[in-house]
Amino acid sequence: MSTPAPAATTSEPAQAKLSTLDRFLPVWIIAAMVLGLLLGRLVPGLGAALDSIKIADVSLPIALGLLVMMYPVLAKVRYNETGRVLADKKLMITSLLINWLAAPAFMFALAWIFLPDLPEYRTGLIIVGLARCIAMVLIWNDLACGDREAAAVLVAINSVFQVLAFGLLGWFYLQWLPNLLGLPTTSGEFSFWAITLSVLVFLGIPLLAGFLTRTIGEKTKGRTWYEDRFLPAIGPFALYGLLFTIVLLFAFQGDEITSNPLDVARIALPLLIYFIIVFAAGMIVGRALKLGYEKTTTLAFTAAGNNFELAIAVAIGTYGVASGQALAGVVGPLIEVPILVALVYVALWSRRRFFPEYAGGQMAPNSRQESHS
Repeated sequence: MSTPAPAATTSEPAQAKLSTLDRFLPVWIIAAMVLGLLLGRLVPGLGAALDSIKIADVSLPIALGLLVMMYPVLAKVRYNETGRVLADKKLMITSLLINWLAAPAFMFALAWIFLPDLPEYRTGLIIVGLARCIAMVLIWNDLACGDREAAAVLVAINSVFQVLAFGLLGWFYLQWLPNLLGLPTTSGEFSFWAITLSVLVFLGIPLLAGFLTRTIGEKTKGRTWYEDRFLPAIGPFALYGLLFTIVLLFAFQGDEITSNPLDVARIALPLLIYFIIVFAAGMIVGRALKLGYEKTTTLAFTAAGNNFELAIAVAIGTYGVASGQALAGVVGPLIEVPILVALVYVALWSRRRFFPEYAGGQMAPNSRQESHS
């Protein structure tokens, strides 16, 4: 998927530099969501049929869509530059604090404020807040001209924390903290294997494929051929995979979503607040720390995005496919996808307004420049 170069050299609006596919991305996404909802509503048993096509706890159709979506983005990453990301202590520490302390706590508060009388939906929201993004965030970051290498490192770190901390945080937010506050508790035994398998499939496979493609491609054909010819050829498949995944996700519980519009609205409101506030916090903190536009944008998107694939899998595996927890998980991407697409444009607008290196449409002489092909 092509994206505008961060080194803007003219006053041309950022949106105008997007490819035709990317410029109309909101249209394609809305169409995919509508198509998925209609399929789920009009085709009886489609959700159950899709759920049956899996190995262990991994849905093969969704896994296929995510792999096609993530591979081109991860093939763009310059893996030999990830060392500079790891050396940036401000970025690493800030990302960990927002992702694993601030964001889950904020979702916990929103779930109790907006859904005190609906424990199933409340639990589903809390699970969404615990599932930090390791997949689709790469698309939003790439479209917003964030730092690809930083995004790859941060999602890898999130994946490790997801395996190690998801179950513990689930116990903390569903049992220990509510009990401490005198609130009703919720039981939840999360499968360590399901979480590990989700991380390995949704991140491990495309990450390995992207790394091997970059390494072998540059050694055999050189970086110029790889970035100027190969990457543009595979780029559009990221969008195709994204749209395919969205259709499947919404077809999965399309009947439930369209049959319970008021419940969906109650779940949607705290999610809307969550995505906007967490993204804004990431942008404000990144700018205050002088991380620069690319890393600030990456920090904001990796904080605001959630791994709804994992949240849905955990909710279904723990509470059942027809549960309120599973419905809350499915409503997650219903709100996340269009909101984060909108925030891509907000990020592109903000770089000339709030980041000195882009003031006046040109980067400062000492600013880091990269080619986003």
